[in-house]
Amino acid sequence: MQCSSPGPRKGRARPTGRTGRPRSAEADAAILDATRAALVELGWGKLTMGDVAARAKVAKTTLYRRWASKNELVVDAVAVLFDELELPDRGCLKDDIEGVVLQFAALLARPETKTALMAVVAESTTDDALRNRIRSAVVDRQKRLVVQGRERAQRRGELPKDTGDPEGAAAAARSVDMIFDVIAGAVVHRALVSGEPVDAAWAARFTTLLLGGLGSLERED
Repeated sequence: MQCSSPGPRKGRARPTGRTGRPRSAEADAAILDATRAALVELGWGKLTMGDVAARAKVAKTTLYRRWASKNELVVDAVAVLFDELELPDRGCLKDDIEGVVLQFAALLARPETKTALMAVVAESTTDDALRNRIRSAVVDRQKRLVVQGRERAQRRGELPKDTGDPEGAAAAARSVDMIFDVIAGAVVHRALVSGEPVDAAWAARFTTLLLGGLGSLERED
């Protein structure tokens, strides 16, 4: 597949934060940075809210006003890292996918991402509330990249357009879920479970496989 020249990049809308009393962005960033640093050094079991507060140089009451528990705090510390992911227009769907796969793998290679993600996923196997928070704060938020890439590919004529009826909207949602699961699942498994490199060659082979199935999936939906 040949790519056309990418168009001008548009600024990515950041996910909206919580509503209510304005908070100090500087304090939030310091707390989340301290949480990830503590996880790398101490691990989930030894991490405490008091340790995070001391590292961030904030009062423990400041911490609890923002996060009710360690679970909530660690998930948000992970989520803000994944908000760094972007999907610049590289000219065609193949290059868009390869680019985000490599960007995702580079993020997972960072010690703070790897440690925090593995910790919350492990804990969520016995904690439904934590699993739901991971889904809303990380998974559902990052599906924005699939929605953006899919809409861009539809405008280029690389994927069929959605119909404007409720059935078409449901089919589009199913496609977004499946695409996200396949990409995230494959990259996380290779990088964090198998411990194999996610390099340009692997990303190209994976994208070829994905695109072969994606055409069938979109036609089926």
